[in-house]
Amino acid sequence: MENEADKLEFLGELGLKESGLSALVHAVYRLLGLRTFFTSGKDECRAWTFHAGDKAPQAAGVIHTDFEKGFIKADVYSYADIDAMGTEAALKAAGKIRMEGKEYIVQDGDVMFFKFNV
Repeated sequence: MENEADKLEFLGELGLKESGLSALVHAVYRLLGLRTFFTSGKDECRAWTFHAGDKAPQAAGVIHTDFEKGFIKADVYSYADIDAMGTEAALKAAGKIRMEGKEYIVQDGDVMFFKFNV
């Protein structure tokens, strides 16, 4: 089915929340211990895969090894918060953006802006 509304209606009639392919991908991610964090900028928003339990420098290294080597800190907020509040300005006003250091364990769904010096 090409129409998204038709797909959702069909899945709902079957009592499903997602397609079989999506369920398989989520199960494989969990089985392999993989998680996703996001980066966002003016030109691009991107999802990155990392291993559960990775700290912020290791997650930064997924983007580029220089990010890991020169890691200083990361500004972090959750995808759920940006989805609910709509803008980074609203998140800042609500105090939802936090600075995390080298010991921060990255969570699934984090949106991160890395600060580094090489």
